[in-house]
Amino acid sequence: MSEARNADGAVNLADKLATFSERWSPRVVAQMNDVQFKLVKMQGDFVWHSHEETDEVFLVVKGEMEIGLRDRDVVLREGEMFVIPRGVEHITRAREECHALIVEPAGVVNTGDAGGDLTARNDVWA
Repeated sequence: MSEARNADGAVNLADKLATFSERWSPRVVAQMNDVQFKLVKMQGDFVWHSHEETDEVFLVVKGEMEIGLRDRDVVLREGEMFVIPRGVEHITRAREECHALIVEPAGVVNTGDAGGDLTARNDVWA
């Protein structure tokens, strides 16, 4: 995905994050086989949802976020990641702006089974 890389082929996450301000609107910055790497800025609460067909990974690049599960909450700080198993209902939250990398199969809808106004496109973004 050359459009998501600099001249030497590296993807600089901080540079990519600096180019947009929208929250809850993941941007695909790279793809490996059928897996997409998406950057997202978040603050506040997202929506409760699940992904029946796939696991989902969140890796915090900057800040702190919480992943709410029906039986517990998981707090992620910078440099930490969490795998949400397929079919598990969850919500993501951040008190202050948080930047994260999401790893999931191409075509996964960010709002899962919930849909709604926060549903983002899955286009590759340069």
